[in-house]
Amino acid sequence: MDFNGSDTLPGPRTEDHLPHTAQAAVKIVIVGGFGVGKTTMVGSVSEIRPLTTEETMTQAGIGVDDDYGSESKTATTVAMDFGRISITEKLVLYLFGTPGQERFWFLWNGLFEGALGAVVLVDTRRLEVSFDVMGRLEEGGVPFVVAVNSFPDAPRYPVEELRTALDLSPDIPIIDCDVRRRASSKDVLMTLMGFLHSLAMSGALT
Repeated sequence: MDFNGSDTLPGPRTEDHLPHTAQAAVKIVIVGGFGVGKTTMVGSVSEIRPLTTEETMTQAGIGVDDDYGSESKTATTVAMDFGRISITEKLVLYLFGTPGQERFWFLWNGLFEGALGAVVLVDTRRLEVSFDVMGRLEEGGVPFVVAVNSFPDAPRYPVEELRTALDLSPDIPIIDCDVRRRASSKDVLMTLMGFLHSLAMSGALT
């Protein structure tokens, strides 16, 4: 019985139903270090109520989690975030945000499985965190774009300086974004889809 005494369980909200015109669905993962904005991005761009697995941060993380630049955070993703966005009437993206704290990275392999592409969110105050993230994607053969999230106190660098610092090949797109804004987050996803399309056309995407 539900809370209203009914024998039936409440179903999904009408706005959460998959559009009847959808013909194809693509799995996209949103990855990055702790506090770079993954949960915020999924929440801002998702057309359905996002599923989050945030838990209150505890003393157990002191000395274990790198919270530089995110000292004010009081909750952290411990499994994944999930959202959905329709790119066209026929194409739907399923968005999976990964946990950022290193002690939860063992969950990444399962989240990467079946993903067509990824967004690597970057905080310029902590570029070094991105190397492990991108390395795992490369090991898994998951193509990605790099999105530089805007933080008020984060230094800004020209794209080519970032490309050199992150040791990225010339073909990997780098885009500035503000994940709090839906339009900006959608631009990142459209950049990724364009990149995946170019890889498919060149035969590099199997």
